[in-house]
Amino acid sequence: MEIKKSSKASLEKKRGLYVQIGLVVTIAMVLVAFEWTSRPQDNQLFAMSESGEAEEDIIPVTRQLLEQPPPPPPPPQVIEVINIVEDDVDIEEIDFESMDADEDMEIDFVPIEEEEAEEEVFFIVEDMPMFNGQEASLGFRTYIAQNLQYPTIASENGISGRVFVQFAVNTNGEVCDVQVVRGVDPALDKEAVRVVKSSPRWTPGKQRGRPVKVQFTFPIVFVLQ
Repeated sequence: MEIKKSSKASLEKKRGLYVQIGLVVTIAMVLVAFEWTSRPQDNQLFAMSESGEAEEDIIPVTRQLLEQPPPPPPPPQVIEVINIVEDDVDIEEIDFESMDADEDMEIDFVPIEEEEAEEEVFFIVEDMPMFNGQEASLGFRTYIAQNLQYPTIASENGISGRVFVQFAVNTNGEVCDVQVVRGVDPALDKEAVRVVKSSPRWTPGKQRGRPVKVQFTFPIVFVLQ
């Protein structure tokens, strides 16, 4: 038996309508999808806060203001004080005519004492001082060895050493300005000064043919026998 199709039941006639309806529905769904917005729920926000991924606090950057030093104080004002003195004071007139010198007037002259210039001291001169016609390193050393007396207290205590004595020979050949520059013991120092001061006259030193004062530093050795 042959199956017959009814023209009313054919869907081919309404095919264009169905296609248009489908397009309209699809466009509507796309528009709804674009307009749809989703908001996170409260429990999701709470979970994010507990996760420790909170935003860091923003600390504002501050700048310290530099304090300017106070201005220097103004200089003190100098006020000149002028004392006005009355000029009605009587001044005695001096008679200069009566002060003229005459033959009978006696005038006293007071001599002005000139201060003696300090004598210059030399250490090395052209002609060095001589002792007994010999150089100081020979003649004076011999004199000291012959006249030196070892102090008893220093000998008993076994004290010995070298005493450096400083002295000068002036323009007259005299020994002066004797002092110990490096001592050992008070007894030895005293004996060293004594034997130097007991020295006889020297032949004074000369610089450019003129006698001058010459200074020496001489070692005196004390040795126990």
